[in-house]
Amino acid sequence: MVTVRAVGWARSFPVSRGVRAAREWTAEHLESVPWDEDTRREATYSVLLTVSELVTNSHRYAGGSARLVLTWDGSCLHVSVADDDPRMPRMRPADADLGATSGRGLGIVSAVADSCDVHAVHGGKAVTACFGSRGRPGPHGSGS
Repeated sequence: MVTVRAVGWARSFPVSRGVRAAREWTAEHLESVPWDEDTRREATYSVLLTVSELVTNSHRYAGGSARLVLTWDGSCLHVSVADDDPRMPRMRPADADLGATSGRGLGIVSAVADSCDVHAVHGGKAVTACFGSRGRPGPHGSGS
């Protein structure tokens, strides 16, 4: 029998609250994740960058509230942002429109996270990135 013990936190961030509020809320909760100091130092910036990118994308494309969920499963921090827009984001090629000033959020998240995936949820979508799980599959069976 496998025992799973996880802790999590969830919060909705309407557009009016902004990305900064999501980063600050996340930073507060990162203090309680039991990472060793090396992992904490390495992961904190990446987690906060991921929250910024995913909440920004949710606000920009879905226009409503971004629902941010952090879950610690004992070895991996799952950072998930969901919204009500059913359109799935796509990763753009690294060399696509080199002069563009936007459109690289999912690529950035994929580069800094140990795994990242996009999946449909309740008429919308969620993007989930995991940190602290090097070599483990993503939360929905696929790693990137």
